[in-house]
Amino acid sequence: MKRRTSALLSKRAMRLARAANHWLIARFAVSAMWLLRKLPPDTALNVAAAAARRIGPWFGRHRTALDNLRRAFPDKSEQEIEALALEMWDNMARLAAEYIFLDQLFDFDPADRSAGRIEVVGEELFVRLAGEQKPHILFTAHLGNFELLPIAAAVHGLKVTALFRPPNNPYIADYVLSTRRSTMGGLMQTHAGAAFALAGILEEGGNVGALVDQKFAGGVSTTFFGRPCETNPVVPMLARRFDCDVFPARCTRLPGNRYRLEIQEAVELVRDANGDVDIEASAQLFNDVVEGWVREHPGQWMWFHKRWSLSNRRRANRWKAKSGSERTKAGSAG
Repeated sequence: MKRRTSALLSKRAMRLARAANHWLIARFAVSAMWLLRKLPPDTALNVAAAAARRIGPWFGRHRTALDNLRRAFPDKSEQEIEALALEMWDNMARLAAEYIFLDQLFDFDPADRSAGRIEVVGEELFVRLAGEQKPHILFTAHLGNFELLPIAAAVHGLKVTALFRPPNNPYIADYVLSTRRSTMGGLMQTHAGAAFALAGILEEGGNVGALVDQKFAGGVSTTFFGRPCETNPVVPMLARRFDCDVFPARCTRLPGNRYRLEIQEAVELVRDANGDVDIEASAQLFNDVVEGWVREHPGQWMWFHKRWSLSNRRRANRWKAKSGSERTKAGSAG
């Protein structure tokens, strides 16, 4: 009984400590954003990026980023790997600061495309999809300022409900959600019933968007940069159920705090012998598309994310497979 009580008290203490840590980090982040808001947008973004380049390497996530970069780019020197990690922190700091200025940064004017910060590639495709009376799925990745993509779609008349995973820190998550809703329209947090809710939108002829480059415990088995990982199957599952087209879209940072937003023609989904969308193979296809994007601009992706962390079941299966292979080799040697 005493052990059980002690364990319960220990868990409660850990929860309280975690909540306190989240609150302190959120207070610091919100205070920093309040200070940045006092500056002109360009100055604020540059200050945030410079600070992140100095502070980022202090965090344990920096070691994760370096390890992931070394595995993804074995031919790059250590100096190149370090430079990419710093560029990643630069990108992430700009993304955080840009939440403050989203309404000012998105200045795309179809009547004068050369005047603002935003460059749109595939503008005619946005317009075409907006005019079609059928559902569509758009997918993207954590590249550049991906938050600008739904705004670009809305400007061209294409309403998209975006599925997103909120930050682990609940206080920061509330801030981010309020900011997103004020500028981006339809949003849906990932939860147990999210797939059903998205299905309802597609069934009514709506459009949905999703990030496909995050770790998803229990997802389908895929690879990314040649390493095993688990991928959320919701996009290929929805494409299979509604037989709708799936379009890649991405954001690329340009010099001078400018952005290129691009939507590409629908990918050719992989199908099985019955002609239905192959869930696992199509999820792998999306990974391959994202990998191509990341290889073009590796400093604009979040390498500190534990994308390749496998669930317990998958790790156990890999261990069994490895052990079996070693036993076979041992038997052959004998």
